[in-house]
Amino acid sequence: MNMQRRSLIAGGMTLLAAPGVTLAQTPDKVWRIGFLGTVTPSAFAPQVEAFRAGLLDLGYVEGKNMVIEYRWAEGSFARLPGLAAELVRSNVDILMTMSSPGAAAAQRATTTIPIVMSGVGDPVGFGFVKSLAHPGGNMTGLSNQSAEFVGKQLELLMAVAKKGTRVSVLGNPDNSSHVTALKNIQAAAQRAGATIHALDARTPQEIDKAFLMMVQHVDGGVIVLPEGLFIQQRSQIAELAVKARLPSIMAAREQVEAGGLMSFGVNNPAQFRRAATYVDKILKGAKPADLPVEQPTRFELVINLKTAKALGITIPQSLLLRADEVIQ
Repeated sequence: MNMQRRSLIAGGMTLLAAPGVTLAQTPDKVWRIGFLGTVTPSAFAPQVEAFRAGLLDLGYVEGKNMVIEYRWAEGSFARLPGLAAELVRSNVDILMTMSSPGAAAAQRATTTIPIVMSGVGDPVGFGFVKSLAHPGGNMTGLSNQSAEFVGKQLELLMAVAKKGTRVSVLGNPDNSSHVTALKNIQAAAQRAGATIHALDARTPQEIDKAFLMMVQHVDGGVIVLPEGLFIQQRSQIAELAVKARLPSIMAAREQVEAGGLMSFGVNNPAQFRRAATYVDKILKGAKPADLPVEQPTRFELVINLKTAKALGITIPQSLLLRADEVIQ
Protein backbone atom coordinates (compact mmCIF):
# COMPACT_ATOMS: atom_id res chain seq x y z
CA MET A 1 0.00 0.00 0.00
CA ASN A 2 1.55 3.30 -0.99
CA MET A 3 1.93 6.30 1.30
CA GLN A 4 -0.78 8.33 -0.46
CA ARG A 5 -3.36 5.54 -0.07
CA ARG A 6 -2.47 5.05 3.62
CA SER A 7 -2.94 8.77 4.19
CA LEU A 8 -6.38 8.72 2.57
CA ILE A 9 -7.50 5.77 4.68
CA ALA A 10 -6.15 7.33 7.87
CA GLY A 11 -7.88 10.59 7.02
CA GLY A 12 -11.16 8.79 6.48
CA MET A 13 -10.89 7.01 9.84
CA THR A 14 -10.14 10.30 11.55
CA LEU A 15 -13.19 11.86 9.93
CA LEU A 16 -15.45 9.06 11.14
CA ALA A 17 -14.08 9.28 14.64
CA ALA A 18 -14.13 13.06 14.93
CA PRO A 19 -16.54 14.17 17.68
CA GLY A 20 -17.87 17.01 15.56
CA VAL A 21 -19.07 14.70 12.79
CA THR A 22 -22.49 13.27 13.67
CA LEU A 23 -25.15 11.19 12.03
CA ALA A 24 -27.41 14.25 11.91
CA GLN A 25 -24.82 15.97 9.74
CA THR A 26 -24.62 13.14 7.18
CA PRO A 27 -25.46 15.02 3.96
CA ASP A 28 -27.31 12.23 2.15
CA LYS A 29 -29.44 11.06 5.08
CA VAL A 30 -32.96 12.43 5.58
CA TRP A 31 -34.28 11.46 9.01
CA ARG A 32 -37.98 10.66 9.29
CA ILE A 33 -39.59 11.68 12.58
CA GLY A 34 -43.09 10.44 13.35
CA PHE A 35 -45.12 12.86 15.54
CA LEU A 36 -48.20 11.35 17.23
CA GLY A 37 -50.55 14.04 18.59
CA THR A 38 -53.57 13.43 20.78
CA VAL A 39 -55.61 16.48 19.81
CA THR A 40 -55.61 19.00 16.94
CA PRO A 41 -52.62 20.79 15.37
CA SER A 42 -53.97 24.19 16.40
CA ALA A 43 -54.33 23.16 20.05
CA PHE A 44 -50.65 22.20 20.29
CA ALA A 45 -49.14 24.70 17.85
CA PRO A 46 -46.78 26.26 20.46
CA GLN A 47 -45.44 22.82 21.43
CA VAL A 48 -44.92 21.76 17.82
CA GLU A 49 -43.14 25.01 16.98
CA ALA A 50 -40.90 24.65 20.03
CA PHE A 51 -40.04 21.07 19.02
CA ARG A 52 -39.18 22.15 15.48
CA ALA A 53 -37.12 25.09 16.77
CA GLY A 54 -35.21 22.75 19.07
CA LEU A 55 -34.42 20.44 16.16
CA LEU A 56 -33.34 23.37 14.00
CA ASP A 57 -30.92 24.53 16.70
CA LEU A 58 -29.38 21.05 16.60
CA GLY A 59 -28.86 21.12 12.85
CA TYR A 60 -32.03 19.43 11.57
CA VAL A 61 -33.49 21.36 8.64
CA GLU A 62 -36.93 20.28 7.40
CA GLY A 63 -36.85 19.23 3.78
CA LYS A 64 -33.07 18.95 3.82
CA ASN A 65 -31.95 16.36 6.37
CA MET A 66 -35.21 15.80 8.25
CA VAL A 67 -38.97 15.45 7.68
CA ILE A 68 -41.74 15.19 10.27
CA GLU A 69 -44.73 12.93 9.63
CA TYR A 70 -47.70 14.16 11.71
CA ARG A 71 -50.73 12.17 12.84
CA TRP A 72 -53.43 13.85 14.95
CA ALA A 73 -56.11 11.98 16.92
CA GLU A 74 -58.23 15.16 17.28
CA GLY A 75 -59.24 14.27 20.83
CA SER A 76 -60.25 10.66 20.10
CA PHE A 77 -57.96 8.31 22.02
CA ALA A 78 -59.53 5.38 20.15
CA ARG A 79 -57.77 6.60 16.98
CA LEU A 80 -54.29 6.60 18.53
CA PRO A 81 -53.39 2.90 18.00
CA GLY A 82 -54.25 3.10 14.28
CA LEU A 83 -52.34 6.34 13.82
CA ALA A 84 -49.30 4.96 15.65
CA ALA A 85 -49.40 1.87 13.42
CA GLU A 86 -49.53 4.14 10.34
CA LEU A 87 -46.37 5.91 11.44
CA VAL A 88 -44.60 2.61 12.05
CA ARG A 89 -45.57 1.38 8.59
CA SER A 90 -44.22 4.59 7.05
CA ASN A 91 -40.74 3.57 8.25
CA VAL A 92 -40.01 6.51 10.52
CA ASP A 93 -36.65 6.51 12.28
CA ILE A 94 -38.07 7.70 15.59
CA LEU A 95 -41.47 8.42 17.17
CA MET A 96 -42.30 11.57 19.16
CA THR A 97 -45.48 11.40 21.22
CA MET A 98 -47.36 13.36 23.86
CA SER A 99 -49.42 12.32 26.91
CA SER A 100 -49.94 8.89 28.46
CA PRO A 101 -52.49 7.67 25.87
CA GLY A 102 -50.14 8.64 23.04
CA ALA A 103 -47.17 6.94 24.68
CA ALA A 104 -49.23 3.80 25.29
CA ALA A 105 -50.32 3.66 21.64
CA ALA A 106 -46.75 4.12 20.43
CA GLN A 107 -45.48 1.43 22.80
CA ARG A 108 -48.03 -1.06 21.50
CA ALA A 109 -47.19 -0.20 17.90
CA THR A 110 -43.45 -0.95 18.06
CA THR A 111 -40.79 -2.46 20.28
CA THR A 112 -37.91 -1.54 17.97
CA ILE A 113 -38.39 2.04 16.75
CA PRO A 114 -37.14 4.52 19.40
CA ILE A 115 -39.90 6.53 21.12
CA VAL A 116 -39.49 9.92 22.81
CA MET A 117 -42.39 10.85 25.09
CA SER A 118 -43.39 14.17 26.61
CA GLY A 119 -46.24 15.14 28.91
CA VAL A 120 -46.46 11.78 30.72
CA GLY A 121 -47.28 11.85 34.41
CA ASP A 122 -45.97 8.51 35.71
CA PRO A 123 -43.78 6.70 33.14
CA VAL A 124 -42.81 3.92 35.56
CA GLY A 125 -46.29 3.38 36.96
CA PHE A 126 -47.77 3.12 33.47
CA GLY A 127 -45.14 0.59 32.40
CA PHE A 128 -43.50 2.77 29.76
CA VAL A 129 -40.05 2.42 31.36
CA LYS A 130 -38.50 0.11 33.97
CA SER A 131 -37.14 3.05 35.95
CA LEU A 132 -36.51 6.75 35.41
CA ALA A 133 -32.74 6.30 35.60
CA HIS A 134 -32.65 3.19 33.39
CA PRO A 135 -35.67 3.06 31.03
CA GLY A 136 -34.59 -0.31 29.67
CA GLY A 137 -36.66 -0.44 26.48
CA ASN A 138 -37.24 1.61 23.34
CA MET A 139 -38.87 4.59 25.12
CA THR A 140 -37.52 7.55 27.06
CA GLY A 141 -38.23 11.28 27.33
CA LEU A 142 -39.76 13.70 29.80
CA SER A 143 -42.32 13.46 32.58
CA ASN A 144 -44.51 16.49 33.31
CA GLN A 145 -45.46 15.82 36.92
CA SER A 146 -44.07 15.03 40.34
CA ALA A 147 -45.76 13.56 43.42
CA GLU A 148 -46.19 17.05 44.93
CA PHE A 149 -47.63 18.63 41.78
CA VAL A 150 -51.40 18.24 42.35
CA GLY A 151 -51.10 18.83 46.09
CA LYS A 152 -49.54 22.21 45.36
CA GLN A 153 -52.35 22.99 42.91
CA LEU A 154 -54.92 22.30 45.64
CA GLU A 155 -52.99 24.49 48.08
CA LEU A 156 -52.90 27.40 45.61
CA LEU A 157 -56.59 27.06 44.79
CA MET A 158 -57.65 27.03 48.44
CA ALA A 159 -55.52 30.12 49.10
CA VAL A 160 -57.65 31.93 46.54
CA ALA A 161 -61.03 30.32 47.28
CA LYS A 162 -60.71 31.36 50.94
CA LYS A 163 -63.54 29.60 52.80
CA GLY A 164 -64.50 27.15 50.06
CA THR A 165 -63.59 23.56 50.89
CA ARG A 166 -65.56 21.59 48.28
CA VAL A 167 -63.27 21.34 45.26
CA SER A 168 -64.03 19.78 41.90
CA VAL A 169 -61.46 17.88 39.84
CA LEU A 170 -62.11 17.75 36.10
CA GLY A 171 -60.46 14.80 34.36
CA ASN A 172 -60.72 12.54 31.34
CA PRO A 173 -61.20 8.93 32.56
CA ASP A 174 -59.65 7.63 29.33
CA ASN A 175 -56.34 9.20 30.36
CA SER A 176 -54.63 6.73 32.70
CA SER A 177 -52.55 9.44 34.37
CA HIS A 178 -55.70 10.92 35.91
CA VAL A 179 -56.19 7.93 38.19
CA THR A 180 -52.84 8.58 39.88
CA ALA A 181 -53.43 12.34 39.97
CA LEU A 182 -56.84 11.92 41.58
CA LYS A 183 -55.40 9.67 44.30
CA ASN A 184 -52.75 12.27 45.07
CA ILE A 185 -55.35 15.03 45.21
CA GLN A 186 -57.55 12.97 47.53
CA ALA A 187 -54.61 12.47 49.90
CA ALA A 188 -53.77 16.20 49.80
CA ALA A 189 -57.43 17.10 50.39
CA GLN A 190 -57.58 14.97 53.53
CA ARG A 191 -54.59 16.82 54.94
CA ALA A 192 -56.11 20.20 54.01
CA GLY A 193 -59.62 19.43 55.27
CA ALA A 194 -61.15 19.68 51.79
CA THR A 195 -63.69 17.51 49.98
CA ILE A 196 -63.03 16.42 46.42
CA HIS A 197 -65.81 16.10 43.85
CA ALA A 198 -64.43 14.29 40.77
CA LEU A 199 -66.09 14.85 37.41
CA ASP A 200 -65.30 13.21 34.08
CA ALA A 201 -65.30 14.70 30.58
CA ARG A 202 -64.28 13.02 27.33
CA THR A 203 -65.87 15.52 24.94
CA PRO A 204 -66.71 19.26 24.81
CA GLN A 205 -70.34 18.35 25.51
CA GLU A 206 -69.34 16.46 28.65
CA ILE A 207 -67.31 19.47 29.79
CA ASP A 208 -70.55 21.52 29.68
CA LYS A 209 -72.36 18.88 31.75
CA ALA A 210 -69.52 18.72 34.28
CA PHE A 211 -69.73 22.43 34.98
CA LEU A 212 -73.49 22.19 35.48
CA MET A 213 -72.75 19.66 38.22
CA MET A 214 -70.06 21.87 39.74
CA VAL A 215 -72.48 24.73 40.24
CA GLN A 216 -74.56 22.46 42.48
CA HIS A 217 -71.81 20.79 44.50
CA VAL A 218 -68.67 22.98 44.59
CA ASP A 219 -67.71 26.19 46.39
CA GLY A 220 -63.92 25.92 46.46
CA GLY A 221 -63.17 26.01 42.76
CA VAL A 222 -62.00 23.50 40.16
CA ILE A 223 -58.71 21.76 39.41
CA VAL A 224 -58.41 20.97 35.69
CA LEU A 225 -56.05 18.03 35.26
CA PRO A 226 -53.38 18.00 32.50
CA GLU A 227 -55.12 16.79 29.34
CA GLY A 228 -54.83 17.54 25.63
CA LEU A 229 -58.62 17.88 25.28
CA PHE A 230 -58.72 20.46 28.06
CA ILE A 231 -55.98 22.50 26.41
CA GLN A 232 -57.84 22.25 23.11
CA GLN A 233 -61.05 23.42 24.86
CA ARG A 234 -59.30 25.98 27.06
CA SER A 235 -61.54 28.90 26.07
CA GLN A 236 -64.68 26.85 26.72
CA ILE A 237 -63.45 25.81 30.18
CA ALA A 238 -62.34 29.32 31.10
CA GLU A 239 -65.72 30.79 30.11
CA LEU A 240 -67.66 28.11 31.99
CA ALA A 241 -65.60 28.62 35.15
CA VAL A 242 -66.23 32.37 35.13
CA LYS A 243 -69.93 31.84 34.42
CA ALA A 244 -70.12 29.41 37.35
CA ARG A 245 -68.21 31.91 39.53
CA LEU A 246 -65.59 29.27 40.31
CA PRO A 247 -61.87 29.95 40.67
CA SER A 248 -59.87 27.53 38.57
CA ILE A 249 -56.34 26.18 38.42
CA MET A 250 -54.97 24.40 35.36
CA ALA A 251 -51.63 22.88 34.39
CA ALA A 252 -50.77 24.93 31.28
CA ARG A 253 -50.19 28.66 30.88
CA GLU A 254 -52.09 28.54 27.56
CA GLN A 255 -55.23 27.87 29.57
CA VAL A 256 -54.69 31.00 31.67
CA GLU A 257 -53.95 33.06 28.58
CA ALA A 258 -57.38 31.90 27.33
CA GLY A 259 -59.08 33.20 30.50
CA GLY A 260 -58.44 30.62 33.22
CA LEU A 261 -57.61 32.04 36.64
CA MET A 262 -54.33 30.27 37.44
CA SER A 263 -51.99 27.63 36.12
CA PHE A 264 -49.31 25.69 37.94
CA GLY A 265 -47.28 23.27 35.88
CA VAL A 266 -44.39 22.77 33.52
CA ASN A 267 -43.81 25.03 30.54
CA ASN A 268 -45.10 22.73 27.79
CA PRO A 269 -43.33 24.39 24.83
CA ALA A 270 -40.07 24.31 26.80
CA GLN A 271 -40.53 20.58 27.41
CA PHE A 272 -41.07 19.90 23.73
CA ARG A 273 -37.99 21.94 22.86
CA ARG A 274 -36.09 19.84 25.36
CA ALA A 275 -37.52 16.67 23.77
CA ALA A 276 -35.65 17.61 20.58
CA THR A 277 -32.38 16.94 22.41
CA TYR A 278 -33.53 13.36 23.07
CA VAL A 279 -34.33 12.91 19.39
CA ASP A 280 -30.89 14.26 18.50
CA LYS A 281 -29.05 11.93 20.89
CA ILE A 282 -30.93 8.87 19.63
CA LEU A 283 -30.37 9.72 15.96
CA LYS A 284 -26.68 10.05 16.77
CA GLY A 285 -26.61 6.52 18.14
CA ALA A 286 -27.71 6.66 21.79
CA LYS A 287 -30.14 3.97 22.96
CA PRO A 288 -33.42 5.01 24.63
CA ALA A 289 -32.79 2.30 27.23
CA ASP A 290 -29.73 4.24 28.43
CA LEU A 291 -31.19 7.77 28.45
CA PRO A 292 -32.75 8.66 31.83
CA VAL A 293 -36.27 10.06 31.86
CA GLU A 294 -36.27 13.68 32.99
CA GLN A 295 -38.62 14.82 35.74
CA PRO A 296 -39.56 18.47 36.07
CA THR A 297 -37.45 20.43 38.53
CA ARG A 298 -39.44 23.64 38.22
CA PHE A 299 -43.12 24.52 37.88
CA GLU A 300 -44.34 27.95 36.84
CA LEU A 301 -47.25 29.85 38.35
CA VAL A 302 -49.27 32.10 36.04
CA ILE A 303 -52.17 34.26 37.27
CA ASN A 304 -54.81 36.13 35.25
CA LEU A 305 -55.88 39.27 37.16
CA LYS A 306 -58.53 40.11 34.58
CA THR A 307 -60.25 36.80 35.35
CA ALA A 308 -59.83 37.38 39.08
CA LYS A 309 -61.64 40.69 38.71
CA ALA A 310 -64.45 39.04 36.75
CA LEU A 311 -64.84 36.51 39.59
CA GLY A 312 -64.70 39.20 42.28
CA ILE A 313 -61.58 37.59 43.76
CA THR A 314 -58.62 39.35 45.31
CA ILE A 315 -55.43 37.40 44.74
CA PRO A 316 -53.26 37.37 47.89
CA GLN A 317 -50.14 39.47 47.53
CA SER A 318 -48.04 36.49 48.54
CA LEU A 319 -49.22 34.60 45.44
CA LEU A 320 -48.64 37.57 43.17
CA LEU A 321 -45.05 37.81 44.40
CA ARG A 322 -44.53 34.08 43.76
CA ALA A 323 -46.02 34.18 40.26
CA ASP A 324 -43.78 33.75 37.24
CA GLU A 325 -46.20 35.83 35.19
CA VAL A 326 -49.23 37.97 36.01
CA ILE A 327 -51.63 38.67 33.14
CA GLN A 328 -53.28 42.05 33.60
